[in-house]
Amino acid sequence: MSRVLITGAGGYIGRLLGERLAEGHTVLGLDVRVPPGLPFECREGDIRDPALGELLREQRIDTVVHLAAVLEDSGDRARDYDIDVNGTRNVLDACLGAGVGQLIVTSSGAAYGYHSDNPPWLDEQDPLRGNPEFAYSDHKRLVEEMLADYRQRHPALRQLILRPGTVLGEGTRNQITALFERKRILAIAGSDSPFVFIWDRDVVGAIARGVETGAEGVYNLAGDGALGVRQVAAILDKPVLVLPAGLLRAALWLGHRLGLTPHTPDKLNFLRYRPVLSNRRLKEEFGYRPEKTSEQAFRLFVDAARTRGQL
Repeated sequence: MSRVLITGAGGYIGRLLGERLAEGHTVLGLDVRVPPGLPFECREGDIRDPALGELLREQRIDTVVHLAAVLEDSGDRARDYDIDVNGTRNVLDACLGAGVGQLIVTSSGAAYGYHSDNPPWLDEQDPLRGNPEFAYSDHKRLVEEMLADYRQRHPALRQLILRPGTVLGEGTRNQITALFERKRILAIAGSDSPFVFIWDRDVVGAIARGVETGAEGVYNLAGDGALGVRQVAAILDKPVLVLPAGLLRAALWLGHRLGLTPHTPDKLNFLRYRPVLSNRRLKEEFGYRPEKTSEQAFRLFVDAARTRGQL
């Protein structure tokens, strides 16, 4: 039985994970806002707080699951960097100071970056090239570089790094699912840009396995297979709107200049070159086989979203 601290415990995955782990472990959550009704104890706190190490020592925490991160660009890059990068550094130093044995971090497939020369299936050994123009992608890359440095200098702190693809569950709602809510599904000419999905319960299952086995290493987290834009549109029963990259770039430039959209032309690669994650090592080396494929996770989301009128 482990004594686990979960950062970002009040969030979407944090709540599911805390509920799961509380069945067999002592769980303490930490979040800047504590929502009501959590089925485990959660403290209000910031991952940047220097007193975090003291909390870990007081609670005799042996495992930290670090979920807290800025998921959507706030418009304040310095603030987001401070939370993502400096916050993770503080978590690392707190773990070392308190003698924590294992740190589990949810990174992202976005750490690989959105590039035209990405391989068809990204392996964990492929380079991390998170795009500087995308705060989320860039910060995930910087965090992983920092984690790698700490692994070399402090091997006693076992690190398990999971890189999820697009997380989907019955109630998911974010900037990715917003693409599916449109009347037409946008496609960029010449770029199939497949989606790899991971069921939210599989994210929880993989983290729980890491806690229970004390595992370390770096693993992509994705369901089997991938869905191209046209497959996504067919499941949604919506038409595909195919636009040339140059036309969309010009439209984004004009729309942003006129204040009609927060998105700038440099975000085009986010739509064109999504990272496609191989889960071979997850299954063969880490020993976790996702319960749902990419298609099954997507269909589960679609059915639930239709029921509540989201799609």
